[in-house]
Amino acid sequence: MEFKVNIGDPKSKRSVQKVVSGKEAEFFLKKTVGEKISGDAIGFAGYEFEITGGSDYCGFPMRKDVRGTARKKILIVGGVGLRKNAPGRKVRKTVAGSTIYSRTAQINLKVLKQGAAPLIEEKKEEGKAEEKKAEGEAKAAEAKEAKAEAKEEKKAEEKAEAKKETKEEKPEVKEHKEAKPKKEPKKE
Repeated sequence: MEFKVNIGDPKSKRSVQKVVSGKEAEFFLKKTVGEKISGDAIGFAGYEFEITGGSDYCGFPMRKDVRGTARKKILIVGGVGLRKNAPGRKVRKTVAGSTIYSRTAQINLKVLKQGAAPLIEEKKEEGKAEEKKAEGEAKAAEAKEAKAEAKEEKKAEEKAEAKKETKEEKPEVKEHKEAKPKKEPKKE
């Protein structure tokens, strides 16, 4: 059993994804949406998180107001599980319960209390991102140059073939000197 955990930090407005399995995953079992948990259990010492939601193995979102683990069809006016809605309109949608169980695929957490170590190592990530971007741009430039060279070579080959074909198609024309009719002497 494993869960994908998305941890959102409201202060830095960034998030971290982590896959937990084994004892870390067992820690989440039977917890509900809205509960506060310690970060020590999942490898973030000093942090405190709140479970804000998640989804089950089929992608149905967890709702805080639906108790248990089972999926249920409920009438929704707004909130989790409904994108846009006209005023006064109720929609029957399938949602997952608020309790985490073995078939839950994703869990969303929000940082309530910061720990001593940073949640995201910014300097290393920024450096790697810049390097990857530079490598990608270099590869794109190389590919563009190679494409242009191939295009030029193809044009040169086509021109050479066209010249060769035109020489083959034109029969050699030998100029024959036609005998000019002799001028008849003028009669007077």
